[in-house]
Amino acid sequence: MMQLVTLLMLLVTTATAQQAATGAIKGTITTSDGEPGAFVSIQIKETNRGTVANEKGEYVFRKVAPGSYTLQMSLMGHEAVEQQVTVTAGSTAVVNIRLQLSNTQLSEVKVQGVQNRMKKESDYVARLPIKNLENPQVYNVVSKELMKEQVITTVDDALKNAPGVNRLWSSTGRPGDGAGYFSMRGFSIQPSMVNGIAGISNGNMDPANIERIETIKGPSGTLFGSSLISFGGLINIVTKRPYDVFGGELSYTGGTFGLNRLTADINTPLTKDKSVLLRTNAAYHYEGSFQDAGFRRSFFVAPSLSYKVNDRLSFLVNTEIYNGESTNTLMVFLNRARPLIAKTPAELGIDFNRSFTSNDLTYKTPTVNVMGQANYKLSDKWTSQTTVSRSNRSSRGYYSYVMFLDAGSTPYLAPNDSILSRFAYHQQSTSITTDVQQNFTGDFKIGSLRNRVVAGIDFLSIKTDNNNSPYLLFDSLSAVNTRDPRYIQLNRQSVDAKLAASKGAPIWNTNTSYTYSAYVSDVLNVTDWLIAMASIRVDHFDTKGTQDFVKGTTTGTYSQTSVSPKFGLIFQPLKDRLSLFANYMNGFRNLPPAAPTAPELTITIKPQQANQIEGGVKYESANRKLNLTASYYNILVTNMVRTASATINGTPYNYSIQDGSQRSKGVEVDLSANPLPGLNIIAGYGYNDSKMEQSDKFVLGRRPTTAGPAHLANAWISYTIPSGPANGLGAGLGGNYASENIITNDLRTGQFILPAYTILNASIFYNAKAYRLALKLDNLTNKEYFGGWTTVEKQMPRRLSANVSFRF
Repeated sequence: MMQLVTLLMLLVTTATAQQAATGAIKGTITTSDGEPGAFVSIQIKETNRGTVANEKGEYVFRKVAPGSYTLQMSLMGHEAVEQQVTVTAGSTAVVNIRLQLSNTQLSEVKVQGVQNRMKKESDYVARLPIKNLENPQVYNVVSKELMKEQVITTVDDALKNAPGVNRLWSSTGRPGDGAGYFSMRGFSIQPSMVNGIAGISNGNMDPANIERIETIKGPSGTLFGSSLISFGGLINIVTKRPYDVFGGELSYTGGTFGLNRLTADINTPLTKDKSVLLRTNAAYHYEGSFQDAGFRRSFFVAPSLSYKVNDRLSFLVNTEIYNGESTNTLMVFLNRARPLIAKTPAELGIDFNRSFTSNDLTYKTPTVNVMGQANYKLSDKWTSQTTVSRSNRSSRGYYSYVMFLDAGSTPYLAPNDSILSRFAYHQQSTSITTDVQQNFTGDFKIGSLRNRVVAGIDFLSIKTDNNNSPYLLFDSLSAVNTRDPRYIQLNRQSVDAKLAASKGAPIWNTNTSYTYSAYVSDVLNVTDWLIAMASIRVDHFDTKGTQDFVKGTTTGTYSQTSVSPKFGLIFQPLKDRLSLFANYMNGFRNLPPAAPTAPELTITIKPQQANQIEGGVKYESANRKLNLTASYYNILVTNMVRTASATINGTPYNYSIQDGSQRSKGVEVDLSANPLPGLNIIAGYGYNDSKMEQSDKFVLGRRPTTAGPAHLANAWISYTIPSGPANGLGAGLGGNYASENIITNDLRTGQFILPAYTILNASIFYNAKAYRLALKLDNLTNKEYFGGWTTVEKQMPRRLSANVSFRF
């Protein structure tokens, strides 16, 4: 026994002596714009030992023999970076390295070096800088590198890479809700957040200034409120930031259907000490239509200015100015009041290559979004962030659409849905959104427990002024007879004439709402492998109603207060590699008072509530070559208002009752992988099962039309030759699958079903140090397919586009 103890003591002494006889090297790699040099390879030149910096740019070499060494980083297309270091026994040498290139340039180096991985970390999802593996909420990221590889020219196309997200409507340019609509976890949602704060548009959004797109899943009312998001989640646009060296990119994309797109990204320091930086992104975009009429033209400019006063205080101002003009996308509105005769697009018999409009009936959607942010480091533990955003968006011009007539309303009605009504009106509407947020974030310990806390207040104001003409039924015509002479009679002159003769009342009103909120969230490290999150929000909504200047009335004034909690739990069986997570999340929606009926039937309307339970797994490999998120969610929406009927003293009444409910549950999988040098894989799958559990009889037990297809899948596989004479040459292949989509689902109308589809896309590209060439073919097989939401909209047929970009 004594011999064993002696042997153990000898081994411990020897190990301790060996440890004391060696040293260590550690440090942090940062880029010129202060961002972490994530996943940069670094090695000790004399020993050929190497490691990779983590997502924070941190690296470490342990058990290094005493002596002088050279740390070396070899970045493709750049001079090798070297740093001398001396290691002494029993101590750690700290060597922090600052790369003379920006995070943007580093990303380009990674692409050239075939390190195209998607950075999952986000400061916006939890309003705290925590890792993906520490966050019990699911979110997906579409990076600018992926958008470049796919020659993306619209935000709508970029979102095809987000698992479980499906476009319901193209942008309509209408007042208030003219941006595109998407389905997420069974609910409709519009892009409404820029850098985690309000940034709204009535039209299309240009991707020129986008660093990444985050789709944040589930009812997120606790940290994001209710006015701008849905129960399915939210879409957050993260914009590009200035960096401290001169550089930029000029790019041109041309393609079929008249696509012409020119973009510029120019960055420059404005002072010698590089405390003031300016980055400007701009884009001109024009594309025609595959139909007989239709176009979209826009100009976009986004200057971003940063000012670092000192090590504690910094400012950022981000401005986006968008001016777009376009015709209405053809959306055939299905009748909502009678049984539908046609049940599929094929049964309609329409030639969807016709537009049913003209190029002089256009609308404009000028938008200005301004965000100002001040960051102040109060102490080593606490930081203050003050953010103010101001959004001014307008809808101006002509809005037109087509809808199927009621049965029997015209003698030309064939025994199918074949007669369309064309409607038009002139819109002149402006909305101003003001959002002010004050956040205090802390990172501190209470005993051995690490707390990462955000506490904030939020003020949101939305004011809309409408001065629109009445809706005008312009004419009715055959949907299937391509020789109907009325088809070409719709134009600006004829619409103006009919509007002038119309006796309908104009839409002239204004409405204003205010939201006052306070919230707090704490991410608590109970142990190294157990993390808990607890959050709560108090939200007071106050609307001043709609003031109708034509009728001289004000209606819809009310206020409501909501409390929204959130809880999450992370268990890491493998530290910083594998996380098992669960969450409870709440969302809410403010509802107006019910219309008064008999006093006995009047009820007080409470906010609608959505409660989600979710569990799943997140995995990241040690070398960052595999990133996986898989989850199951179950959302129950309650306090939905439905209609009931009753008879009092012999008089029948219809009245509101607030006992409706909807359940939405499903599975989502998000995968990105780099299994071999040069090979990158991105894939996603979403299954959603939505049902009205308690509702009006017309939709009881049915799938809501907002839910979109039940099954969605996306994939993109690309390979870039990593070395040799053909280094930088690559190709990509991928696409999307969607199951059938029930876009009308009502007892009164029956069902209308859009068929399932699979769309394939392919690209080839060559990426050099100073330029990039790419060729992209969308809808490789020229598949005819449709989208919609009680509407039928033919999607883009095969399109070829080419891109050339120059970097400097």
